[in-house]
Amino acid sequence: MDKKLYIQTLGCAMNERDSAHIIAELQEKEHYFLTQNPKEADLILINTCSVREKPEKKLFSEIGQYAKLKKQDAKIGVCGCTASHLGDVILKRSKSVDFVLGARNVSKISQIIHQKRVAWVDIDYDDSAYVFSQNPNSTLKGMINISIGCDKKCTYCIVPHTRGNEISIPAALILDEAKRMVGDGVKEILLLGQNVNNYGKRFSNEHRAINFTQLLNEISQINGLERIRFTSPHPLHMDNDFISEFARNPKICKSIHMPLQSGSNAILQKMRRGYTKEWFLNRIEKMRSLIPCLSVGTDIIVGFPTESEEDFLDTLDMLEKVRFDTLYSFIYSSRPHTQAQKWLEEDKSVKLVDEEVAKERLMLLKERHKEILTEDNFKQIGKIHSILFESFDEENLLLEGRSDTNKLVRVKAGRNLVGEICKVKISQIKGAQLLGELI
Repeated sequence: MDKKLYIQTLGCAMNERDSAHIIAELQEKEHYFLTQNPKEADLILINTCSVREKPEKKLFSEIGQYAKLKKQDAKIGVCGCTASHLGDVILKRSKSVDFVLGARNVSKISQIIHQKRVAWVDIDYDDSAYVFSQNPNSTLKGMINISIGCDKKCTYCIVPHTRGNEISIPAALILDEAKRMVGDGVKEILLLGQNVNNYGKRFSNEHRAINFTQLLNEISQINGLERIRFTSPHPLHMDNDFISEFARNPKICKSIHMPLQSGSNAILQKMRRGYTKEWFLNRIEKMRSLIPCLSVGTDIIVGFPTESEEDFLDTLDMLEKVRFDTLYSFIYSSRPHTQAQKWLEEDKSVKLVDEEVAKERLMLLKERHKEILTEDNFKQIGKIHSILFESFDEENLLLEGRSDTNKLVRVKAGRNLVGEICKVKISQIKGAQLLGELI
């Protein structure tokens, strides 16, 4: 008998991919099908994020809301990163939760739904060679995990505690999944990992030796695949071989997300990022010498403990030098099980930046970035981009898609070209969107 599943996904693209795995496993093995209405669901899952404080605080409020509206016999499960680091605490605080499944234990979903009041959150569990159930669909874009976990010890980050040590997924599994997706109509694949360009450093068993640059090359040889994207590469591992492959391979999209986190060498050192701002700029300059149209995105944390005004000005200086196309910026949020939190608790000389000062810095950063985007977008007028069209508004005859450099473009057209890659000349600017005409 078919049952109904409702799933809420919070956080990053890796969480989205985990949710897709969960859905496919439950559909094939437990005969669930998706519903958009939690009131009619037999199973409600919350796939959580714990990178920042706010999503974690929302979790228990969300559980309470679902407990009030769910069917009498419906189950509630909590999955993901918050599940990993809170574990039994969630069960103790909420009697409405039937089970807790950590981010490293996704492959056990079809087992745990038959348990009652348990938490499976082993961050050392290895499912890197597990072949998940498949959920064929007709979407143009697909996501593939190429590694799980993280070996970095960034002092602000809880991810190693929630997803465990880094293990690469065997290349054969990745290539098989990519070929299957392309056979199902996928034209663009996004490769996922905490540090994708560290791929191949460790496998759980004996597997073919291969690094990220080689993996990109092999995936690009799949017939029918048009585009490859990936997130996120670590600046520390961006060697010249990788940059050369990135630049010369026509299937690799010429946009890259490089998390900077801070423009201050002093703060980068306290964060244990492993690189300097000079190294970061060197990698950008190397890529732009080969790819003049390169689009660069980043993450920045303001208000990291001990961040001075001079440190923040260094970050603004990096914004001016790189002129990032996308920017995800946040005020530092203290996370459990991190070195930065330990410093704050044990070392009286380590102080949080005043909240109002941090808010002002974040506002200044965002406002200047918005100005840069406006300035740079006007330079796009008259330029030609290759656009993979993803949607068509029949009422307004508007096509929408993204360029190779990840710019959102809209085109007035008299026909549906979804799934096709077409040349478009940019004619107008509307906010962050570019408006163009088919060539």
